[in-house]
Amino acid sequence: MATTSTPYARCIAASKKARWDIDRDVLRGRTLDASHDFLPRGLSLVDDLPFLTDRERRFVSQVQGRTYANLFGVIERYINAKILELSRDHWFGDQVALEALVRFSDEELKHQELFRRVEQLCAAVMPPGYTCVADGNAIASVVLGKSTWAVLALTCHIEIFTLVHYKKSIANERVAELWKDVFRFHWMEESQHAQLDELEWKRVTAACSDRDIERGVDELIELVGAVDGVLQAQASADADYVIAQSEYSDAQQIALRETILKAYRWQYIVSGVEEGTFVQLLQGMLTDSQLARVTNALAPLLQARAA
Repeated sequence: MATTSTPYARCIAASKKARWDIDRDVLRGRTLDASHDFLPRGLSLVDDLPFLTDRERRFVSQVQGRTYANLFGVIERYINAKILELSRDHWFGDQVALEALVRFSDEELKHQELFRRVEQLCAAVMPPGYTCVADGNAIASVVLGKSTWAVLALTCHIEIFTLVHYKKSIANERVAELWKDVFRFHWMEESQHAQLDELEWKRVTAACSDRDIERGVDELIELVGAVDGVLQAQASADADYVIAQSEYSDAQQIALRETILKAYRWQYIVSGVEEGTFVQLLQGMLTDSQLARVTNALAPLLQARAA
């Protein structure tokens, strides 16, 4: 059955207006300025570590920025695969919706390339020893093994928190100008993607039985747990990398490890919940008991708040 074209048409119009090119608009032949932060301090939480020098705070933000590029490259691999799968529902129906999703897919492929390029720029100005532990194909396999309802819930949450990240970078003098542009141009297209995620999530929800939603809630909780597992592993690797660059006491090493993990939980889980839109969407889809299950599952992670 064809869907209502109007909201999809608006997404197409916004996509055309926001369309950008990696080299012409974002990178513009520039290298990364290692004298500046890569992530805003409201995301990196480095100001929670008073024993660090300003240079060390800057380096920790740069490590987290490099991880940001790598994790988004991983995340967008599964998103693109799911969007292509969803487009099948519109092949012989609403061609406007189909075009909107095809554009979404094309933009996600571009974002993957952007973050691969950013990783190369980071590697050029940072010491050897950094490791990205996240395996994009393995993560995509786990995520795509869940129900479409759960995958769309996770994806919508991800698109929403990119807005939070962009807001943190605006007018932030510490952040390298190239990184500001990465946040800005990424958000310009992700804001449309969030709308499409919401449209598709609601469309899928309308066709779900009560049992389907129950399963979706279980799987969303499982996916959030899996995301946290990835964050724990990457935070440990990043802390090892930071600690290898300077001399830190045992207590300082513990604080570094705890703060980097707290920052990652804030960036990739909590910021999307606290923004509010995601919770509002859940409230419109779930019963009170189902919403409580999601809230209770998130409760241990909600301590990771921005300072």
